[in-house]
Amino acid sequence: MLRCTKLLSQFQARSHDIVCSLKTLSSTSARNYASVPQSPPISKDDYFAAIQHISNIVRREIHPERTLNSMCISVNSELVFRVLRACSNSPIESLRFFSWARSIYLPTSVEYEELVKILIRHRKYESLWKTIQQMQKQNLILSVDTVSIIIEEYGKHGLIDQAVEVFNKCTGFGCKQTVSVYNSLLFALCEVKMFHGAYALIRRMIRKGVEPDKRTYAILVTGWCSAGKMREAKEFLEEMSKKGFNPPVRGRDLLIEGLLNAGYLESAKEMVRKMLKEGFIPDVGTFNSLVETISTSGDVDFCIDMYHSGCKLGLCPDLNTYKILVPAVSKAGRIDEAFRLLNNSIEAGYRPFPSLYAPIIKAMCRKGQFDDAFSFFGEMKVKGHAPNRPVYTMLITMCGRGGRFVEAANYLVEMTEFGLVPISRCFDMVTDGLKNCGKHDLAKRIEQLEISLRGV
Repeated sequence: MLRCTKLLSQFQARSHDIVCSLKTLSSTSARNYASVPQSPPISKDDYFAAIQHISNIVRREIHPERTLNSMCISVNSELVFRVLRACSNSPIESLRFFSWARSIYLPTSVEYEELVKILIRHRKYESLWKTIQQMQKQNLILSVDTVSIIIEEYGKHGLIDQAVEVFNKCTGFGCKQTVSVYNSLLFALCEVKMFHGAYALIRRMIRKGVEPDKRTYAILVTGWCSAGKMREAKEFLEEMSKKGFNPPVRGRDLLIEGLLNAGYLESAKEMVRKMLKEGFIPDVGTFNSLVETISTSGDVDFCIDMYHSGCKLGLCPDLNTYKILVPAVSKAGRIDEAFRLLNNSIEAGYRPFPSLYAPIIKAMCRKGQFDDAFSFFGEMKVKGHAPNRPVYTMLITMCGRGGRFVEAANYLVEMTEFGLVPISRCFDMVTDGLKNCGKHDLAKRIEQLEISLRGV
């Protein structure tokens, strides 16, 4: 408790120093803050610790303006943008901070748009339009992405008239009606089941010379699938194909993804079974989406069978395929299958990295196969696939749960030799475990290591 109190006081003092040092950042961003000549270089960790400190003041204090004024911060675009990002779940507080900042400096469209996104996502419509009016007075324009987000957020809450109004006001915002904006209104229409209006919008797109992209098809197909209108979805794809507007992926893949997005998992699985039986394979992107959704539901066996069946038919899995499958198979305890998948990825030319081999190590530790896990971990290091901090943390934690505290201590020391600083929980777990099993000398050395690293 005494040590925690000491650490807290040190952090508070350090945070104050960091925030005060932001005065040197008035004309620099987080990317080039170290080049300020009149002060010592500020590390990236210190910079973002200061941002977090300011964000906490904005979110929690009753009178944040008073505290912010007393800190003498040089306000700039970078600072305001990052604080707004950190306060994205606090719309009123974000608006209040922005109003304070605006009285000190002239915001750019980047900060305005970040605030607009926060307000629309929290349904603060009156404040949203006041903010947009302020932008227009400064002759700032809304980007396509921001307009699209506004339209979609209105659609999510069933406010389709407002979504259409924003779409029609694009010119006034200085924003073109691109395919992205059309897709957003299409999404809003499908959210309220206005499929006739959605199809009419696609016809308008074509007349205006805006060519549909993959998301255009995916939105409408997903909408029809969620409403149980598979026949309409198929007819739409066939009609678009006849008009020469073929989707970037095959119709069956779009239907599978539509069923997945609509939550009809069994129907999607049945369609894939039928495809594979007929000798057809889904697009690798569709395959990955299917595997990710099905593995999350717990049906790992289906994923493995689908993987092997697809490979026999000529499916070429990409790195994302293995990033999804290896952890899912490992979590299910299918260690042999996980190794097989890892070897397949290596044969395909992909270099193993922590998120591929770490799940296998964790699965072996869960089964009590610590010697095998240690051997595999050592093999990865010998082959040049360096572990990172999360992998060491996981391995130390699993050793602790299995009562292998000496090995945990060895890995803890090893990671410090690689310049990786263990988290406090690892130190506490290892020292307590060593003491409980009578290894007091080793426990003392681990405590001394922590002191030397943290300087406390």
